[in-house]
Amino acid sequence: MAVSGLALFLFVVAHMLGNLQIFLGPDAINAYGYFLQSKPELVWAARIGLLVMVILHIWAAIKLSAENRAARPASYGNYKPVGSSYASRTMLVSGLVIFTFIIYHLLHFTVQTEGINFASTDFKTLHDAKQRHDIYNMMVIGFSNPIVSIFYIISMALLSLHLSHGVSSMFQSLGWKNKKYGKLLDRLAFVAAVVLIIGYTAIPIAVLTGVLKRVTYGA
Repeated sequence: MAVSGLALFLFVVAHMLGNLQIFLGPDAINAYGYFLQSKPELVWAARIGLLVMVILHIWAAIKLSAENRAARPASYGNYKPVGSSYASRTMLVSGLVIFTFIIYHLLHFTVQTEGINFASTDFKTLHDAKQRHDIYNMMVIGFSNPIVSIFYIISMALLSLHLSHGVSSMFQSLGWKNKKYGKLLDRLAFVAAVVLIIGYTAIPIAVLTGVLKRVTYGA
């Protein structure tokens, strides 16, 4: 659980940094996308690795949940959580919502399935002046629908909630957390979760508020 969680956390951070290049303008984000598309061997290796990590993470979550239930076959008569955070108590629910979001996100911006983008636009046909895939306009168009953006924002909020507990637990599972550094690591986990929700929600919010607008390219 901890190792797969660490790998997925690092990907989430790297993915956010890549996406935030949209604020540098169309050329920056499109060049970034073109670089990735020109390295299919690296992209597919990363995709397969991520798929393995996701499967391992889900398997570990199911296994731990089953073990916890087996350890206490009878439920509490009057359950009152003590010492546990809301994030820790909702890990399974937030994880399921995040998994659903990942499927939609892949279909939306990776597979670019036209029927689910609610924009009546085939993202695969978008190209910039240099004939690169126009990721900038794809993201602006994709987030122009309020329902889509709200779904992304809610999902990112749940992801941050999930990570606020998950990162802290990861330190403990890997043996890096002790009485001396425990509170500091918990704070770092909270800060990381806040940074991620700000970074990921900044794009749909910027689109909805008109900060990021669709651009046209000259002939």
